[in-house]
Amino acid sequence: MRSRQDVERQVLALVQAGDVTALREVRDAVRRARARKNSRRVIRYMYDPVGWARDCIAWQPGEGLTAYQEDALGAIPTRRRVAVRGPHGLGKTGMSAIGVLWFATTREAAGIDWKVIMTASAWRHLSVYLVPELRKWAKRIRWDQVGRPAFSERTELLALNLKLESGAATPVASNKPELIEGAHADSLLYLVDEAKIVPDGTWDAIEGAFSGGHTEGPPGQLPEAFAFAISTPGPPAGRFYDIHRRAPGLEDWWVRHVTLDEAIAAGRISQGWAEQRARQWGRDSAMYANRVLGEFHASDEDSVIPLAWVEAAVERWHEWDQAGRPPLAGRRYLGVDVARTGGDSTVLAHRHGSAVTALETHDKEDTMRTVARVQAAAGADGKVTPVVDSIGVGGGVVDRLRELDVPVLAYTGAAKATGRTRDREWGFRNTRSQAYWRMRELLDPAYESEVMLPPDDELLADLTAPTWDTTTGVPPKIRVETKEDLVKRMGRSPDKGDAVVMAFAGEWMRTGAVHSPARPGAGGGGTAARAASRYARPIGGGGGSGSGGRGR
Repeated sequence: MRSRQDVERQVLALVQAGDVTALREVRDAVRRARARKNSRRVIRYMYDPVGWARDCIAWQPGEGLTAYQEDALGAIPTRRRVAVRGPHGLGKTGMSAIGVLWFATTREAAGIDWKVIMTASAWRHLSVYLVPELRKWAKRIRWDQVGRPAFSERTELLALNLKLESGAATPVASNKPELIEGAHADSLLYLVDEAKIVPDGTWDAIEGAFSGGHTEGPPGQLPEAFAFAISTPGPPAGRFYDIHRRAPGLEDWWVRHVTLDEAIAAGRISQGWAEQRARQWGRDSAMYANRVLGEFHASDEDSVIPLAWVEAAVERWHEWDQAGRPPLAGRRYLGVDVARTGGDSTVLAHRHGSAVTALETHDKEDTMRTVARVQAAAGADGKVTPVVDSIGVGGGVVDRLRELDVPVLAYTGAAKATGRTRDREWGFRNTRSQAYWRMRELLDPAYESEVMLPPDDELLADLTAPTWDTTTGVPPKIRVETKEDLVKRMGRSPDKGDAVVMAFAGEWMRTGAVHSPARPGAGGGGTAARAASRYARPIGGGGGSGSGGRGR
């Protein structure tokens, strides 16, 4: 290493020669050397993420890691594979971002070849949530403690990744396991956000990194690999669930369940929020178990529509929205659930082809105002077909719309149904049962569902709340829980869910289809040929569940 006097003599010679380029090179070399010297102070945190967070983050008074966050982050260096589940709002994205920044700054300071691979169930979780959270926490780093200048937003902290001299933190879509498997470095960290529905191929690719690294014994031996997976839970299925149930071969994962009480005690969730969600979703619902209790639970056994299917439709809606809402093809329908009492809401569900583009909610509105809204939405060209609940006050809305020559379809949930399930083996007790079952068929992922639903917690609860059973006869019939029974159980009316179901029921009500079509998009929807765009596709009157029903 050259002495200070040698550097000063070189600078003087360059100044006399007027060599500006060489002067800049010397300046940059000096800065890098100074940064390396200063950054050595952060190396002591290489296997202490909790200490790094405590000392290297500029916390506001009263802030800091919660006890469960310390447990989870602190387990990474010693346990190597860490999986955390808990309720919505536990601070998982912030925890993930802090973990990435700890790993990056300490390995960079040590001059170790490092990589962080960030993945999630959907690209949106990376680009919209995780990477912006990473940028937010980077602005709160105490750079004097880290011993280097703040990340340059021009060359280091980029739009979608963090790129430093010795390594990079990069987001990778979870449906690209070959990219995950191809990551190599002396120090690797895999971060799996929203891990509940990350495909098995991604988990297998991550596990491949551990085959050549030191995964046992004290930390500090290179090469090394770590994995940190975190999520609210979903149905009891998939690799994330298997990890938490300690399935054979996965016992080397360290698991942590953050309970509702812990999150409340830490101030991350309020008791009032939890109680409100219990009233909104029901304490026995999958949504309450997953999002409030942080437990694995599925609604498949008793509910008509599984929660995971609806969540997938919401994810498709987000993708369509982020793509700039490309044009949609297919017929347009307007599902209208008319308020029956003062506590209910009139809901208008705007459907275009495979997507519910918007939900309108109007409280304490008289029927003539509702008629005006529906007439305006239908337009004079007849391209939008309203489907209106004709029971109770909705009957007056239907009558008035017909007087105005609006081509309305009257939906009567208790009316006789003549439809059959996809396999033709089961009939339906009434129109409501047929409408909800066909919504189930349209959402069934086994038939590559294209339905897109807007993000709305009440809508998710409404669609997944109704239960079902069967009756005997020829054919045996599926019977979906009545709206009246559902109101008693939920404590409110499922207005949004009913409006959406009616918007999709309009297809088979208009055509008089008796059976669900053999495939999604068949039997109607506006055009026979599918356009090249995934959004410009029609959708038919059914979607397809495999088996029609079950005995109870």
